[in-house]
Amino acid sequence: MTLRSITEAAEQIRLKKISPVELVRECLERIDRLNPTLNAFITVTSDSALAEAKKAEQEIQSGNWRGPLHGIPVGLKDLIDTAGVRTTAASGVFRDRVPSEDADVVKKLRAAGAVFIGKQNLQEFAYGSSSVISHFGPVRNPVNPDFIAGG
Repeated sequence: MTLRSITEAAEQIRLKKISPVELVRECLERIDRLNPTLNAFITVTSDSALAEAKKAEQEIQSGNWRGPLHGIPVGLKDLIDTAGVRTTAASGVFRDRVPSEDADVVKKLRAAGAVFIGKQNLQEFAYGSSSVISHFGPVRNPVNPDFIAGG
């Protein structure tokens, strides 16, 4: 499946031409394949992402489409609190921190039906622009892993 944008994916999901489960599986497979090189994700939430995708698919099949983010896989910077999911800010100081509630933006994304696939690596505390300084290792540029990803 080759989709060029979230808009295109959302339309394909709304028209029931692709499944949120299929799209999430493809994203998780790509993370498994590329993350050892890119180090883009600190935490991948495969099980909960698939459960959320199945729920989205059932809702959409039942005619309860919530809008253009319903069933769309989303990665969040590991600076944004997600209840029950480790949120480290890419720092060793918070390497075991698990928030008890979602940040407001997460609540809004959940209400829109977005599917969370994991927490993305970043510059420690988002303080800088290289994405090299992270307790979990540098983030690599997806076009050329020899370059930095940038802020």
